[in-house]
Amino acid sequence: MTESAFRLGAGRYLAAGERPASAVTTVHELTTADGATVRGVLTTVPGARTVVCLMHPRQDVTHHPLVPLLLQAGAAVWTQHTRSVNNDLTLVHEQALLDVAAGLVFLRERDFDSIVLLGHSGGGTLYAFYLEQAALAPGARIATTPGGRPTRLADATMPLADGAVFLAPHPGQGRLLLACIDPSVADESDPLSVVPELDPFDPANGFAEPPASSAYEAEFLQRYRAAQRDRVARIDAVARHHLARAAEARAAFKAGGRAADRRRSLAPRIITVFRTDADPRTVDLSLDPSERPYGSLFGKRPDLINYGQAGFGRLTTPEAWLSTWSGISSNADFVRCAPGVTVPTLFIELTGDQAAFPADSRRMIGALGAADLSTAVVRGLHFGGPIAEGEPTGNELAAAEIAGWLGDRFELARP
Repeated sequence: MTESAFRLGAGRYLAAGERPASAVTTVHELTTADGATVRGVLTTVPGARTVVCLMHPRQDVTHHPLVPLLLQAGAAVWTQHTRSVNNDLTLVHEQALLDVAAGLVFLRERDFDSIVLLGHSGGGTLYAFYLEQAALAPGARIATTPGGRPTRLADATMPLADGAVFLAPHPGQGRLLLACIDPSVADESDPLSVVPELDPFDPANGFAEPPASSAYEAEFLQRYRAAQRDRVARIDAVARHHLARAAEARAAFKAGGRAADRRRSLAPRIITVFRTDADPRTVDLSLDPSERPYGSLFGKRPDLINYGQAGFGRLTTPEAWLSTWSGISSNADFVRCAPGVTVPTLFIELTGDQAAFPADSRRMIGALGAADLSTAVVRGLHFGGPIAEGEPTGNELAAAEIAGWLGDRFELARP
């Protein structure tokens, strides 16, 4: 194993293959139904009648490794940003649905025969949430965010896609964080504070120094999971308190017009969440076993990374916490949304996934509402890397499955 394989985020950034020489790429700025500006990149190949869309609520997927492979298969590819790309401090998932909608409106106007959504990782829940809401009558869509903000989804044109591919989707940003947040934080203002009996990295609780796998008792895990939910609920309460205070200030300003009240309503309240890389499954490989390697998405030492700057949901506004990162309050929950996904669907599981574990995938597949539902399992890591050196990448194996599924249902250009 090379030294670079142990760096923070190893495996996240993968080299892509060559795009066809005939591919043409154009960049487009779009305006959403609520007036935000988002950007997308459309790459086409001659004769392409089907376009595959890739988005992620937080990440730039312009150079996703699947792009050249999809182009080689004869599909056009649309990669799009949300308004919160690469900075999720204010990421509200209900707003991100308006971003998705703007992209689909644009693509329908381009007159493609078929539009297929491809959600990888967090993009899976984003697209499942979109498909659920787009299939509803406008008046039946979610009217307010978990923080109480009007969504404007009822006012938006939300075209349905013709198909959906979910590649290694995790259960949702909030559900993901609920599973990896450290419940042993004793003081939310102190990143080093610990409740010893809940510390997942204490040998007394079953932790073993890496690379040995830890071994947690069922009783500890039961207490641990309950304490994780309790911690998220406490942060939810803090977020709702901040939002209530801001609402009071807005009401006072509306009634009296005082600048001081207006300032109070505008003053940001940023929530800091320490230690969010502590899912016991990342260090105890006997839990929901798979071909995944030891460690988390962030690296091979969760016991150290958990105390550093990396992690999910570390800095967030109250509104974004409730909409995106709360596994209790967020609407962006794959299993909740999945019954509303009724278009032809392909679900691909990666055997070495460090974010969506086998039990997660079974629950997600079981909840999908599509009558035309296909599943596949390929060998690879969460971001599509190979499990062992010299093997085909997970992305290459997944692309073959996707190309076959697309070719059976939609028109593709001949390479």
